[in-house]
Amino acid sequence: MPLGFYIIMAAQFFSALADNALLIVAIALLRDMAAPAEYEPLLKLFFTLSYVGLAAFVGAYADSMPKWRVMLISNTIKIGGCLMLFFGVHPLFAYAVIGLGAAAYSPAKYGILTEYLPHRLLVVANGWIEGLTVGAIIMGTVMGGILIRDDVSSWLLALNPPLVDSAFEAGVLMIGTLYLIAAGFNIYIPDTGVDHKPLKNNPLYLIHDFNHCLRLLWRDKLGQISLAVTTLFWGAGATLQFIVIKWAEHNLGLSLSEASMLQGVVAIGIAVGAVMAARFVTLRRAVQVIPLGIAMGLMVLVMIGVNDTRVAMVLMIIVGGLAGFFVVPMNALLQHRGHILMGAGHSIAVQNFNENLSILIMTGSYAVLIMLGMSITTVIVLFGLFVAVTMYLVKLRHELNQREHDAVSLLEDHVH
Repeated sequence: MPLGFYIIMAAQFFSALADNALLIVAIALLRDMAAPAEYEPLLKLFFTLSYVGLAAFVGAYADSMPKWRVMLISNTIKIGGCLMLFFGVHPLFAYAVIGLGAAAYSPAKYGILTEYLPHRLLVVANGWIEGLTVGAIIMGTVMGGILIRDDVSSWLLALNPPLVDSAFEAGVLMIGTLYLIAAGFNIYIPDTGVDHKPLKNNPLYLIHDFNHCLRLLWRDKLGQISLAVTTLFWGAGATLQFIVIKWAEHNLGLSLSEASMLQGVVAIGIAVGAVMAARFVTLRRAVQVIPLGIAMGLMVLVMIGVNDTRVAMVLMIIVGGLAGFFVVPMNALLQHRGHILMGAGHSIAVQNFNENLSILIMTGSYAVLIMLGMSITTVIVLFGLFVAVTMYLVKLRHELNQREHDAVSLLEDHVH
């Protein structure tokens, strides 16, 4: 891999590290404020609103100038959100601003891969970016868990950082530094030399163009399968973050700081699965991993009977491993199809729209179930069955597409 690829990876790693550390710190702040329990999944909901609301514009924006510049501007918006949190703005609103930066960042970080690398390296590059993003989720979640511990926050306060009056502010300042490091790497990302389309001023044109791209990808026989899988995966993954915290507190008697470490264990599994997929699965064989999604949904059901932390850690690694192994080839296939059909930035924006709409619906549904007072055991059963059944339906759809394709090919051969 060329040097520029590793600079892209470093920028992505530090930015994602900060996003995930901040989520745990924001949850702790909501608990300090005695906010209702359903506010915690709402953090994710507010974060993803920008992804869905601005989907028609961020793809075109990412394609309108060099990707490194888009990443730098987006990172600066995240720093602004961090400052809002530091100066006492409500966590939901501050995290929404960070989501705005992340929404603009995403098409650029994925789009630059398709511009910078030949398509034969895309599965490997995706293995790297997913592995590193998951590494950032692990370390960010663990870092957030460490920053909210009393002994660590007391030590940070003892350092007397400027403008800091509370342990929470000291933690946010640490996280803000990570965004600054990411911005430093953004400056050194190479220009890929790809021609950039000037951004159209008419928002109606952009919405129409986005709608066209959305339909194009959902109608494509391989695009729709990979899009369905990644859409379900990200919605399920975001919801699982909150389910694991609640389950760890209920079944295993862990604190928020300890439960956030268990979230990190899921991410270790995803990283292992992602690396194995990058090594063993080619783009041509990507759709063969769909049954692992069904297995992941069924494995989640096992959580109900687990009361031992060591067993829980093994289970979390297995769930994560299945998830990582099936999502990486699907992501690469989706990017490849999207790049061919409509260009990198537009394709990633369509992908983000669907995935984050899924996150909005699934975390929103989880918040409603918690608000209604449903037990975590019932939530886990509903969640596991939903994932398994949906993945099975995707598998049936793919098999139908294959039969239709084979029938058309046979007819064409007969005509010739």
